[in-house]
Order: sequence, then C-alpha cells, then structure tokens
Amino acid sequence: MATTGISNDYFLASTKGPKISKTGDNSSLGKDAFLNILITQLQNQDPTQPMDDKEFISQMAQFSSLEQMQNMTTAMQDLLASQNETQLMSYTSFIGKEVKWHEITEEVDEAGKNIINEGSGVINELKFKDGEPIFVLGDGKEISPGHISSILNNGTASGSEAAENPLVTASKIIGQMVRYQLDGEELSAKIESVTTNGSLIEYILNNGTRLQKDQFELISE
Repeated sequence: MATTGISNDYFLASTKGPKISKTGDNSSLGKDAFLNILITQLQNQDPTQPMDDKEFISQMAQFSSLEQMQNMTTAMQDLLASQNETQLMSYTSFIGKEVKWHEITEEVDEAGKNIINEGSGVINELKFKDGEPIFVLGDGKEISPGHISSILNNGTASGSEAAENPLVTASKIIGQMVRYQLDGEELSAKIESVTTNGSLIEYILNNGTRLQKDQFELISE
C-alpha cells in the first residue's frame, strides 16, 4: 500500500514564527530582531503556563536598554562626524598659505639637545593619516599642524594671522620642558607637538602623555 508524505500545509500556522532578517554584523542582535523573538515566544507559549509577569517585564526592560544603547551609539557617531567635519573645515583654511615649520628629530647635538629641522613652504594639500591631519607642502614635505610655527605673508611672518590660529600660538613652546601632576605624582617631560581635540588644544609630550595648558605647573627651557 502506497504511503504519502504529510504536506507542510497541515502544520499549524501559529508554530511558524516571523522570520528574522539579519542585516549588518551577524554577531550583534538588533532591537527589531529582539522584538521579533519576544513576539514569537509569546505566540508559542503554553496557554496553560503563560509567561511569568516578572519574566516578561525583565525581557521588555532588556529590549528598552538595547534600544537606548543603540540610540546612544548613533548619537555619538553623529557627534564625532560633526566634530571631524568642523575640524576639516578649519584645516582647509591653511591650503595655499605659506608657513614656517619646525620638527624635533631624534638626533642630538654636542650639548645633548635634540636637533630641530626648520623650513618653509606653501601648503598644497590636506590629507588624513590614521585620523590625524597632514599638510603636504609644494616640495612634497609632510608636516602635522603641531609643526607649524608661523604663517608667512609675502615672505614675512604675519602677526595677525598667527594670533588667529591657536595652534601657532601653542606651538611656540614645543621643545620646552613642562612639570605637571598625574595621579598625585609630580612628573616632567618635553613637549614634542601640539594638536587639536575638538575645540581644545592638546600638548603631546615625549613620553606620550597628552595634556592641556592649564595642567602645566611650570614651563622651562
């Protein structure tokens, strides 16, 4: 006697939960997928033993926390993107300007002090390397904003333009020693470069520490 298979159409539709579509990174559970799982769980629960109220409230609280975290992440990404755009607009104003630059090398002179290379040139290009802005001069030399010591106008330093650029003002103490407090310990180091963090100027020391000027207790040669 021939037998026939049971068609899938005879299965109860209630046993077929909504399909969850995955987008992006499969390792993370989105809020929509989380809600779909919760709905499926409610649809397929045993009517004689419904989900406990405390368990349901706990899962809804998890859903709410997940949604808040995702919204916070999105807000932070938007804020960082806005800061990067503002910083980019600030740096593009340097293109076409002639600047004087200096950089501290690892070589030392007879007195044991680091040799400082200096030069000047017109900024032709702005690019980003590892998230940091890099200016490319006409001769191909690449410098960071912290290496700019002054902005030149017709071959001479323009005091008005330099005053308008906080990086130029901050860079004047590059190479000097500073004393500061960190975790209750008094330390000293040499300023290697300066950079911007949003609207703040940060001084990068030769030990890798980043400080703001109001954290300095003493600045010396």
